[in-house]
Amino acid sequence: MSAQERLTDALYGAGWGTVKKLPEPVAVRLGRTIADIAWKQRGKGVLRLESNYARVVPDAGPERLAELSRAGMRSYLRYWMESFRLPAWGPERIADSFTPKDLHHLTEGMAAGKGVILALPHLANWDLAGAWVTTKLGIPFTTVAERLKPETLYDRFVAYREGLGMEVLPHSGGSAFGTLARRLRDGGLVCLVADRDLSASGVEVSFFGHAARMPAGPALLAQHTGARLLPVTLWYDGSPVMRGRVHPPVEVPASGTRAEKTSVMTQALADAFATGIAEHPEDWHMLQRLWTEDLDPAHAPERDREGTA
Repeated sequence: MSAQERLTDALYGAGWGTVKKLPEPVAVRLGRTIADIAWKQRGKGVLRLESNYARVVPDAGPERLAELSRAGMRSYLRYWMESFRLPAWGPERIADSFTPKDLHHLTEGMAAGKGVILALPHLANWDLAGAWVTTKLGIPFTTVAERLKPETLYDRFVAYREGLGMEVLPHSGGSAFGTLARRLRDGGLVCLVADRDLSASGVEVSFFGHAARMPAGPALLAQHTGARLLPVTLWYDGSPVMRGRVHPPVEVPASGTRAEKTSVMTQALADAFATGIAEHPEDWHMLQRLWTEDLDPAHAPERDREGTA
């Protein structure tokens, strides 16, 4: 393990070990202070966030983009402060911290017994939404996590999410798809963050008018298993409670090849994600390259790995 990897692991360990013990007002102030310091330093992540916002809000000038990136960093650090503290929250606190709209799409899908896939972009706090599903609804689910370096950091994230009631599979290794399909065929729930392709085999979509690649997994799983595919978007509204929306199901096209169906369905997911991101751009924590023209085609999955897990 390199010195940088040891430092990264130690910082995350300190977050889970220390931040969760802080009084909530102190944790909130700490998160905002860190966000503002990072924003003022104008590092690579902040500049990339601002560049991404320029595509989401194409008519925004430099001043508006700076405002968005500052709000975006505050939202991003709220995600981390909440995530570090979630293991210490009781069931009642978790249940009271998230209010989703149109939940019937999920509950009806689960009642049908064919499984449900929830697909989300990197909006607000997807871990809190997951903890709410396992706690408030009492529905366990399976998800996939990116392999992080060092391995000890990946282990921390797995332990954290398993502690919230999630089954976590590694993104790499090739067996995740089969396990997810089995869970769905058993009538289970699968949740996937799906606005950024990590495999170099994603589906090209139009996203805010520019080409991007998003993972094919959600659409393929729906085709293979008959599970209901539901986009979900999340946002903060200035209150302590996170908001969300479960969008209508993405249907499997009646005709076409598997690749054609996957393309249509993934574009439908991208459109739903874009709707939520456009309404709350400051809550989209995309500090990495996403659009095709920003990526080196030969190394797209390996670039800009800092940030979201």
